[in-house]
Amino acid sequence: MAQGHHIIPKKTLFSVFATLIGLTILTVITAKGIDFGVLEIPVALAIASTKAVLVLVFFMALKYDSRVNALTITVGVVFVGIFIIFTMLDTVFRGDLDNVSSITISQQEREEEALRAREPDAEQLRVAPGDFMDGDDDAPDDES
Repeated sequence: MAQGHHIIPKKTLFSVFATLIGLTILTVITAKGIDFGVLEIPVALAIASTKAVLVLVFFMALKYDSRVNALTITVGVVFVGIFIIFTMLDTVFRGDLDNVSSITISQQEREEEALRAREPDAEQLRVAPGDFMDGDDDAPDDES
């Protein structure tokens, strides 16, 4: 079955072009004016993906092309999406590596116990006259 080139109406092409211009303006507005916080990258990727799909479907005439070509493009886009997701997951959780230590948890617990054993008692920490306000009889006498 021979397939010829499909001619897309000018009205469709101009409406897709206007949509792409609108999405480009939206991209600039979101990049310069609106703070999405954590959602900045997903919003930017959604806008860019929408523009890419419009270009593929209409300007590259993938809508009217063989389904094999559509499948090939779709599989490629899915794999790129998977790679982007894994990259984002990697960069999101990089900060968790700061709590890694070269010694084991049991060694850390033993070191903490040794430090607690070296801590002085509350009686040994009494050094100023204000520390003896409880009415204790062993408060130092002020003989000056």
